[in-house]
Amino acid sequence: MQPIQIQEPKTTLLNHESARPLNAVGIDLGTTHSLVAYVDSQGNPVAIADDQGRVTLPSVVSYEHANIPHVGYEAKEQLYHRKSHVVASIKRLMGKGIKDIPAIGGHLPYKIDEDDSHTKESVVRLQVGDKKVTPIEVSSVILASLKERAEKHLGHEVTQAVITVPAYFDDAARVATKDAARLAGIEVLRLLSEPTSAAVAYGLDQQEEGLYAVYDLGGGTFDFSLLHLQKGVFKVIATAGDTVLGGDDFDHQIVEYLLQSIHVSHVPSDETIRYLMAIARDAKEQLSHHVDTVVQFNYAGQSYEVVLSKALFERLIAPLVEKTLHLVRVVLIEQELDISDIHRVVLVGGSTYVPLVRESVSRMFAQEPLSSLHPEQVVAFGAAIQAHALTVGGSTLLLDVLPLSLGIETMGGLVEKLIFRNSPIPASKSQVFTTYQDGQSTLKIKVVQGEREKAANCRSLAEFTLRGIPPMHAGKARVTISFQVDADALLTVRAREEMTGIEQVVEVKPTYGLTEQEIIAILKESFAHNEQDHRQRLLIESRLEARQTIDEVEQWLGLLKNRLSVQQYEHVEEYRQCLQQTLESENRDLIVQTKNALKALVEQLVGGTHPA
Repeated sequence: MQPIQIQEPKTTLLNHESARPLNAVGIDLGTTHSLVAYVDSQGNPVAIADDQGRVTLPSVVSYEHANIPHVGYEAKEQLYHRKSHVVASIKRLMGKGIKDIPAIGGHLPYKIDEDDSHTKESVVRLQVGDKKVTPIEVSSVILASLKERAEKHLGHEVTQAVITVPAYFDDAARVATKDAARLAGIEVLRLLSEPTSAAVAYGLDQQEEGLYAVYDLGGGTFDFSLLHLQKGVFKVIATAGDTVLGGDDFDHQIVEYLLQSIHVSHVPSDETIRYLMAIARDAKEQLSHHVDTVVQFNYAGQSYEVVLSKALFERLIAPLVEKTLHLVRVVLIEQELDISDIHRVVLVGGSTYVPLVRESVSRMFAQEPLSSLHPEQVVAFGAAIQAHALTVGGSTLLLDVLPLSLGIETMGGLVEKLIFRNSPIPASKSQVFTTYQDGQSTLKIKVVQGEREKAANCRSLAEFTLRGIPPMHAGKARVTISFQVDADALLTVRAREEMTGIEQVVEVKPTYGLTEQEIIAILKESFAHNEQDHRQRLLIESRLEARQTIDEVEQWLGLLKNRLSVQQYEHVEEYRQCLQQTLESENRDLIVQTKNALKALVEQLVGGTHPA
């Protein structure tokens, strides 16, 4: 992996003699709509429109003609005709595997390729008409369309981009996004979190220092981030989110209501759900401006009209809005902050147009949120500004954070955390580990992600073995394990045996990601089990130390047996057996006391035997 280069405020990555605009744009790859933007010659971010003046591109891909997929409005129209070859809201499946589908599939009317269904670890493949596609491939088609739009507008080739992702996208989803860009012929300068991008677009770096909250509710994801601004440096101090909560879920509530209204009891087909979701989306947009709307749709060969009022719609989505506010409260409690500590609040995402969302956020923070910029364009603006800064030069330093801790599994199944949750990135940390057994020539390294003390309760990211360690006594080898997290929150692990210089480097690249339930559960479990985990860790560590003491005493007895009296030998053996028996005890104090008594006895005898 190349070294990370992050510029200081008011500096540029290019020298003045060779400074020239590179072919870089900012891209917001959204669940419902996507955008591309650039910074013009006056230094202003501009969203690039299509030939008809539309700046948003529906994140919908049609594979009616498999070799020439259609993107955007043309593909979106086919949703109304229940076409099985149309894919929408694909962002929800980025970085997901087959095993993740039960948690999110109810809101995603896709036909999963059954050839892969038996392999839980398989990346998701969708059966779209006669074609099988992955979320990465679908996203690459959207990115390629945005790239083409930018090139047509700018009049030259576009090869680089800053692409935004939800702050709570895990490693797998971030890697999937970079892979999609590569397929589209785009070099990713940086993956920028959507809340941070919005803050940049608002020019908050030019405003009063302090804490800023970004409430980002899009079509398929929700992010809440707290940013601290000081001397032109943005630092994300905390983040929380839900990777399967957004405007699509509002639409789903409307669909369920429509089906109940016409007394449908069976599960509709995937094509029908896609069609009804498109109808529901239009109804939702109407209710942002009217007190009620008449929803017209066809079902099973019949035409229906259902009146949907704004009040009823708000009752349907109220639990979902409350879910976002609960996540906000969790972040504030974790950071020991009060609402009054927040200087300003920024609204991001098309779903913040929903009046109930705006009103709820305003009430919670007791202030009117910033929304002067178009909520659907603000993220792309920030990405364009950052792309300009990384190629031509800029004045803002951005520091994102890790959403979950990273570490390795050690003896006893414990986790040694190297880089902690909410640490600023890029980040790197090295720590020296050693062998546990005499003559050990290999060291298995298991990389995990999570907040619990035991590896079994965390998520495994990678596993590899360092071989060629010189045989020596336990505890003598020195293996340096280094974690390096780049600006996109992607991890590289390096293990090096210091005596021989033998090393192995692994770029952690998972094939699927965490579900929203897993992410939230990881954090909830860490808080709920914190005290219990700490006690369990101390107990395991005490057992490991006791076993090591037993091994050392056995070696000592073997060397000095002939120099000890029978009484001395039996005395030590009695203490050793006693410690062996207490190893399975849950009483840590008893284990420690017995171990210390054995060590004290041995030290006393060593003083009297004067071994060579």
